[in-house]
Amino acid sequence: MDFDLNQEQELIRQSVREFAEKEIRPRAHDLDREAVFSAELTRKMGELGLFGMAIDSKYGGQETDYLSYILAVEELARIDGSQAATMCAQNSLGISPIHAFGSEEQKQRYLPKLCTGEHVWGFGLTEPDAGSDAGGTKTTAQRGDDGKWRLNGSKIFITNGSAECSLGVTVQAVTGTTDNGKKEYTCFLLDRGTPGYTAEPMKDKLLWRASDTAEMFFEDVVLSDDQVLGQQGDGFRQMLSTLTAGRLSIAAMGVGCAQGAYELGLDYATKRHQFGKPISTFQVNAFKLADMATGLEHARLFLYRVCWLKDQGRPYLKEAAMAKLHCAEVAGLCTTHALQLHGGYGFMGDYEIERFFRDQKLLEVGEGTSEIQRWVIAREIGCYPDKHRG
Repeated sequence: MDFDLNQEQELIRQSVREFAEKEIRPRAHDLDREAVFSAELTRKMGELGLFGMAIDSKYGGQETDYLSYILAVEELARIDGSQAATMCAQNSLGISPIHAFGSEEQKQRYLPKLCTGEHVWGFGLTEPDAGSDAGGTKTTAQRGDDGKWRLNGSKIFITNGSAECSLGVTVQAVTGTTDNGKKEYTCFLLDRGTPGYTAEPMKDKLLWRASDTAEMFFEDVVLSDDQVLGQQGDGFRQMLSTLTAGRLSIAAMGVGCAQGAYELGLDYATKRHQFGKPISTFQVNAFKLADMATGLEHARLFLYRVCWLKDQGRPYLKEAAMAKLHCAEVAGLCTTHALQLHGGYGFMGDYEIERFFRDQKLLEVGEGTSEIQRWVIAREIGCYPDKHRG
C-alpha cells in the first residue's frame, strides 16, 4: 500500500491552499456577515480549474482523478464552507449528472460554460415535503397531445439555483408509474429564463451564508424531449448515483472543516495564557487537541481510500455513506472542541471559529442526513431482510 499523494495531487493541494489563503480568507468574514454570494470568487475558482476537474477536457474539464477533486474541496473547506459548498454543488450536483447521463448535444451545450466558473448549475431534488424521502416527490411533468412536457411543482434548498450567474437546473419530476405501480422519475435540464420557471434566493441562513440557496417554482413550464437527461424513467437511478458520489465531496468538506477548526484551536491554545502558561499545556485542553488530531487522521485516511475505490471503478455505496457520516461527525467534534478552547471569544463573530462552528452542522444534513447514512450502512451490512429494505 502506498499512501503518498503523487506529484500532480500535491501540486493541486498546494495551489488550492494558496488560492484559499490569498483570495478567500480575507473575504470570508464579510461575505458571511453580509450573506453575499460572490460571483467573482466563483469565476476565479473556475480560472484555477476547480470546476469540471474529473471530466473530459473536450468539455472544458481537467481530467483529474476523483481524489484530486476531493483534495481541492478539502482545501477550500479548510478556509470557508460557503465557497467549498459552491464548488461541491457545481461539480458533484451540477456538472457530474450532465457529464454522466447527458447526450453529446447536452454536454456540448452546457459543460464548457459551467467549467469556466462564469455560470453555475443547480440540482433540483429536495422539495418542501420530500427531503430524506425522495420518493415523496410531488413535482410532475406530463406529456401533452403536442408531445411537449408540462412541468409543475417546486423545489427547495437548491444550491447555486438563484444566483445571477445561474444557467439553469436539473429537475427530477414524476412522469408516470412503472409496470410494478411505483412512481416513474425523469430528470430534465431546465434553462434559466424559461417561462413559468422562477428561482428565489433563500436568506437568513444560520450557515453557508455566502453560498447561493434557492427555492424554485414551476408553473406549466413547457419542455421538449431534448431536455430529458438520459432516458425517460431513469431519473431515480441518476439521482442516487449522483448523491452517492456527492457524499464524498461533503465528506471532504467535513475533513477540511475539521482541519481548519483544529488549526484555529491549536493556534489559540498555544497563544492564550492563563495561570501563567499557555492553555495548551493543561491536560484537559491538550487531550482535546489530541482527540482532534486523531479523528482527523482517521477521517482523512478513510475518505481517501473510498476515493480510491471510486477511481478504481469498484463499488463504494456503503463506504461513501460511512465516509460522509464519519467525516461530518469528526468535523462536529473538532469545531466543538475548538470553540471550547476559545472560551467566550469563540462566540464572537470576529473569531473564525464561530463561523466554522455554524457551518459544520449542515454537513450532518446535506446530501442525506446522518440518520439516512446510518440507514444505508445498516442496509448494506444486512440488517434488514429484503422485504423490509424499502
